Amino acid sequence: VADVSHELKTPLTSIMGYADTLLEGGYDEETQTKFLNVIASESRRMARLVTDLLTLSRYDSNKKKTRKETFDLGDLVKRCQEKLAIEIKKKGHKVTSFVTADVPPVYADKDDIERVVLNILTNSIKYTPDNGEIKIYVGFVYNDAYIKIFDNGIGIPEDDIRYIFNSFYRAGNVREYHGQGIGLSLSMRILKVYGGRISIDSCQGQYTKVTVIFKSSPKTK
Repeated sequence: VADVSHELKTPLTSIMGYADTLLEGGYDEETQTKFLNVIASESRRMARLVTDLLTLSRYDSNKKKTRKETFDLGDLVKRCQEKLAIEIKKKGHKVTSFVTADVPPVYADKDDIERVVLNILTNSIKYTPDNGEIKIYVGFVYNDAYIKIFDNGIGIPEDDIRYIFNSFYRAGNVREYHGQGIGLSLSMRILKVYGGRISIDSCQGQYTKVTVIFKSSPKTK
């Protein structure tokens, strides 16, 4: 609770500070836009945290209601990139997507799968030093679709990988970064509901590759 409260307080402080500054007036349009971008970015960070906490709580209590539908995985990845555009630009990352033709559609709750992709991509953005490179591959093996997100970030220590999907667990080399250790745990729980799975391959100081495999829509089998 203390860790999560801190994670909420930090962006709230930024939002209030920049909002109060804008209310004082007298700033040129370029400065106002810069301040508003910070407010928007921090607001989205808070929204994602709150959504993750609520979703995690619902899954823990088995009260999560799902609305399954068939959707295109490539389109969903594109939308996730758009939602994180400000964060990507802020760190100067080069993000490239490669979508294989004829990827089978996924049958699941679209919002849940979007949450999974956002969590993984957010980690790549956060834990990759400025001007890094992130590659997203969308393809399929047999009838199962997959997403692979590869970055040249700080990586994960070998001793931490086995615990990385535990709720509120954070690797030893990320303590200086904002975070609460919810994203990967929540992503794994979501994927289990839909018969999917997630795995991580990483080398500290070099790269991290996250692979997510989704069961294809029954209509494609």
